[in-house]
Amino acid sequence: MTLAIQVCFSRQSFVLDIDIDLPLSGVIALFGRSGCGKTTLLRVIAGLERVPGASVIFKNKIWQQGNRFLPLSQRRIGLVFQEASLLPHLSVRGNLEYGYRRTPIAQRRLALNEVVEMLEIGDLLERSIDRLSGGQSQRIALGRALLTSPDLLLLDEPLAALDSQSKREIMPFLLKLTQQASMPIILITHASDEVERLADHVVFMHQGCIERTETLREAIARPGSPLFDEKGPVAVLEGKLKAMDERGLQVFQSGPVCLLLGGPEQPQGLRRLRVLARDVSLALDEPTGLSILNHLPVIIERIDPESAGRVTLACRLADGQLLLAQITPWSLLQLKLTTGQRVYALIKSVVLLE
Repeated sequence: MTLAIQVCFSRQSFVLDIDIDLPLSGVIALFGRSGCGKTTLLRVIAGLERVPGASVIFKNKIWQQGNRFLPLSQRRIGLVFQEASLLPHLSVRGNLEYGYRRTPIAQRRLALNEVVEMLEIGDLLERSIDRLSGGQSQRIALGRALLTSPDLLLLDEPLAALDSQSKREIMPFLLKLTQQASMPIILITHASDEVERLADHVVFMHQGCIERTETLREAIARPGSPLFDEKGPVAVLEGKLKAMDERGLQVFQSGPVCLLLGGPEQPQGLRRLRVLARDVSLALDEPTGLSILNHLPVIIERIDPESAGRVTLACRLADGQLLLAQITPWSLLQLKLTTGQRVYALIKSVVLLE
């Protein structure tokens, strides 16, 4: 099942020209710079923008085609925008129940207590809207959307209007939502770290067109990926974080691959790690007597051309995931590194994506 979209229209100097079938599983991130057409495409999907000649088909159900056009109220879509847009005359509980009460009983898939527990907002239920922080308001907006039991959840840059502290506050709940929600989610963002934390698929947009659609793994493995920021190439590893052991370390495991994490104990379960390529060195033999905790056997799969005085090597881990390493051209020559060669990756630091 897919979400099939065909739309071509122009407004002043902007042209939106889209023909795509989006997968309806996990989180699909629409990624691109401001003004590339992400929000306009979302409005077409939602039925907020009625474009003549457009076609929007969700799981074989026609939302728009020819003379047929279903309004937003009939598309069973949950919407969360940059601003929470809560109803000021209602309490938190009243806002949450607003959509729930208007959803037919036969279509309700989530109960109020389930959403309250997921978003950890039980202590906010009787609070007035004007007493909420930015992060709390967005959690209530998410809860309100979920309680309509939508078939599709659309998130239009839900973190863009928040300050750094509020973003840190709400990110764990967005992550929990993407893991627990039984519905596809389309996330609009221009922030690469949000894609790395939340997305399963990435749709790259540029000037009203779609350049390509990839899984997150494909997107970050591609040389020169638009997801790379000033920190350079990055790998995102998926695995299970275990409890802290007697050494004061937590094990992040994916199949035969195990990484050791220091620092305060973090919640267990399925997690993602970000590893900057510049924080990975390579050795011909397994090293000893190092303070670096993690050195893993890898096979060099690809050597990218030199850029900014560094060479990026794509290395395959034993679990099949890709790890990127950046070294100098001189080191590449001195070690005589080639594709297909087995070496050891020394990982200096990792970031657990919250």
